[in-house]
Amino acid sequence: MFMLVISRRRFLAAAAAAGTVPALARAARAQTPVKIGTAVLGDYSMAGPVIVALERGFFKSEGLAAEFVPFRGGPDLLKAVMAGECLVGITGSTDILVFREAGSPIKMIATHTEGNHFTLNVAADVQKIADLKGKAIGVTRAGATTWVFARMLAKKEGWDPDKDVQVVGLGGLDAQLAAMARKEIAAYVWGDGGAVTELQGKSKVLLRLDAVTPKWISQIQYASEDAIKKQADAIQKSQRALFRAIKIMRDQPGEIAELVGKKLGWSVEAVLGAHKISGPLLPIDGRINVDALATMQDTLIEHGLIKKKLPLDEHYTRDFTPVKL
Repeated sequence: MFMLVISRRRFLAAAAAAGTVPALARAARAQTPVKIGTAVLGDYSMAGPVIVALERGFFKSEGLAAEFVPFRGGPDLLKAVMAGECLVGITGSTDILVFREAGSPIKMIATHTEGNHFTLNVAADVQKIADLKGKAIGVTRAGATTWVFARMLAKKEGWDPDKDVQVVGLGGLDAQLAAMARKEIAAYVWGDGGAVTELQGKSKVLLRLDAVTPKWISQIQYASEDAIKKQADAIQKSQRALFRAIKIMRDQPGEIAELVGKKLGWSVEAVLGAHKISGPLLPIDGRINVDALATMQDTLIEHGLIKKKLPLDEHYTRDFTPVKL
């Protein structure tokens, strides 16, 4: 009888163990596939949270099988979001104003980086902003956010941005550095990646540009209106994963510097340098500063980048903020 009891116990244990295998398989299959896109790769505050959330398993713990897809600019990311290829897009904040005016049915769902994390990067012989009068400042292209910031900087100094400085559209970072090496420009506007080129001795960060734009939002998370209606649960889970990563980046940058650097192709020192620039601007819960959004809209209208002043509430939704961990 004793042997019979033992046999039954073993049988039940074996049956239970066998049952867990398909259960685990079902759990794996239950992971919802999502793609998180960024406008560029080489920006710590933009790409870092996605990298950390993936590497630390935060998406997985939310039941998501996430894939990180960096793009070559905001317009390419927009196409992917609109096509349903990316659930959440992370980009420079002015994109929401420009793309909405152009008729794209997207909405900002959270603040990804507060303030203005863009930097003014200068040649070794430039000691102060006044040294740039009469010289050239490199930007990505005429009409880009970097172009607006260069012109705003000139105006803040009391200069005519069309006469007292030359704002030159050059493209990517390599082109900026090549022009600086040839002494064709004395400065360029870039993101927190300026920390990398400073370590390389190719330029130095003179200031962060929130000195020029006291009311601003640097980077945002957005989604298509269709995804907001049909995939709200997946969006919320994605945001929880991202903001868990942002919290670690904000509180313990030393812990994640190596894994972020590996993906970006940066040294640990460069990542920590970028953190000094944009780390203080990493948000707690993604709340949207509508006053800052209004200032940005007025600025883009002033510089001719948008023509119409659409109602601000057409640009964002508060359905997903504050993000609760």
